[in-house]
Amino acid sequence: MDFALLKQPLVYPTDVLKDETPYTQAQAQEWLNLPAEDYWLKIAAELDWFQPPTRGLEGTFGDFWYFPGATGNVSVNCLDRHPPERTALLYEREDGHTERWTYGRLTDAVARFAAALQDLGVEQGDRVTVYLSNAPEAFIAIHACYRIGAIYSVVFAGFSAHAVRDRLEDAGSRVIVCTDATLRRGRAVDLKGTLDEALGGMDWRTQARPQIIVARRIDPDYPLKDGELDFHELLSATERRAEPARLEANDPGFIIYTSGTTSKPKGLVHSGLGFLTGAYANVKWALNLHENDVYWCTADVGWLTFPIFALVGGLAHGATHVVYEGSIDTPDLGRPYDIMSRYGVTKIFTAPTALRMMRRAGDELVRDYDLDKLELVGLVGEPLDPETFHWVNGNLGGGRLFVNNTYGQTETGTAWASSMVGLTPTRAGSCGHPLPGYHAEVLREDGTTAAPGELGALTLTEPFPCLARTVWGDHARYESTYLSDFPGRYAAHDAALLDPDGQLWVTGRLDDVINVAGHRIGTMELEAALITHPAVSEAGVVGLHDDIKGTVPVAFVVPRGGVQRGPELEDALAEAIAQEVGAIARPGRVIVVDTVPRTRSGKIMRRVLRDLLTSGEATGDLSSLDNPDAIDTVLNAIRG
Repeated sequence: MDFALLKQPLVYPTDVLKDETPYTQAQAQEWLNLPAEDYWLKIAAELDWFQPPTRGLEGTFGDFWYFPGATGNVSVNCLDRHPPERTALLYEREDGHTERWTYGRLTDAVARFAAALQDLGVEQGDRVTVYLSNAPEAFIAIHACYRIGAIYSVVFAGFSAHAVRDRLEDAGSRVIVCTDATLRRGRAVDLKGTLDEALGGMDWRTQARPQIIVARRIDPDYPLKDGELDFHELLSATERRAEPARLEANDPGFIIYTSGTTSKPKGLVHSGLGFLTGAYANVKWALNLHENDVYWCTADVGWLTFPIFALVGGLAHGATHVVYEGSIDTPDLGRPYDIMSRYGVTKIFTAPTALRMMRRAGDELVRDYDLDKLELVGLVGEPLDPETFHWVNGNLGGGRLFVNNTYGQTETGTAWASSMVGLTPTRAGSCGHPLPGYHAEVLREDGTTAAPGELGALTLTEPFPCLARTVWGDHARYESTYLSDFPGRYAAHDAALLDPDGQLWVTGRLDDVINVAGHRIGTMELEAALITHPAVSEAGVVGLHDDIKGTVPVAFVVPRGGVQRGPELEDALAEAIAQEVGAIARPGRVIVVDTVPRTRSGKIMRRVLRDLLTSGEATGDLSSLDNPDAIDTVLNAIRG
């Protein structure tokens, strides 16, 4: 496959990082060459344990244990072991409200809330649903669960009542911790009202009613129903501090739900200490995070990116975290620059969509703010186009920033591919390389290993501590979904290739690989050709059945402001793909739209685009859709 993006030069470690890496490049290679079990035992030795691990992996995919017999506690590693006077959280809300939390204050609140949960009857293994936004109470509630061994389930604050109900029914939680509302683009989003609607449709003959705890953050006088408890009053009334439970390394820590093509979301179960080990290592290599860093992860607590890179992995390194609640484009696109400037942010972890949004606002806006302390931008969530990579390096950092794109999944519990910051190179648009402890292979349909540069199915060849262990209540679904395609391997269901330098390129879901007249073409390649066109802001490409070619690409394009729409633009964009990728890839149709359906984390939902194109309606699980109005917008454009 002639993948033009592979011709991008390797970008080697920058010299501007103010925090030196703890290893040389030769030592990094030693880490990469370690057998997986030895590597994970070496990482585990950097954490605090009650009973340190002496063994690595037992078992294999579908039934494995990492560090069997070792005991520890996640909250101890994220909170107790850091100096109490150090700032842990610099919280800011969309309306300007701010709070500062030290590690000592946060640890105390976690220990008291954990005791309050115990007083309500919560025991190890009980489920606690956390329906909160990016607020300090989310940190408190989640780490309180870690402290006593309760299994928490975070429900994304943007979900509908139906999606919330699905997750509540599946988890069977004993307690639900929620907030009255959150702010988004100047509007109060009534989370408690959504929760009440979700609870109103549940069948209480099959499960017990949970205890509701409400953190009243927007309206201090928000009326509570009979039996409901106020979060802050409960915390103030609890003087006892729960001791951290001695939990076995494979005890379940949390459930996190993923959307799918069916209507029933999958409740993936991660072990607490296994996830901690993976997240700690992920942050170590992908961010080179230090205790003197001021660091901002822009993800939502409802997506696994936030626990990996902030709530667990970030806190385990003792950095100061900027926590923002609201939309970063409110009141305008200067907000992210303002936050980075005021707090002196040194490292930021975000999504390519957020950077493309900032880029659309114009380069002049960047120059209004002091970003001299910013030294690293980490990314995850979707393919990164080279143009955005170079814009970030050149415009946000004046050529001195290190841009580290990463790849991972909710199932893997980490972004397991990236550069090791300051140590190994990357390539603009790639996801870096598999980090130590992970062994990836790209396979052809017949199970043989694909050649360098050949697109195929991405797999992982052996387990690791942070891999999801099962689907809650349905292990058969776990095995059939992830372990049946290529026996003895984990199937990511993503199309990918490894280039001759070992850099990983993930082009999208396997069903986003378009087979045009026998040529396998990834949607990322086509989208990259569009995004580099000066008229294009966003682009999503899907395949449509064709009687002659098998499949033809159809491109959905969001133009930049002021661009003249019409047949001439559509022809120009089709030609841009033909020139960049080849005439075989010329789209059968270019559809210009005002917006495309996307998740809250910024991923374009190509599955929805394909549904609308082929059947005229969106099917499957739509709970992660952030902008439902996009469906009618796209349908009108298709019909037009």
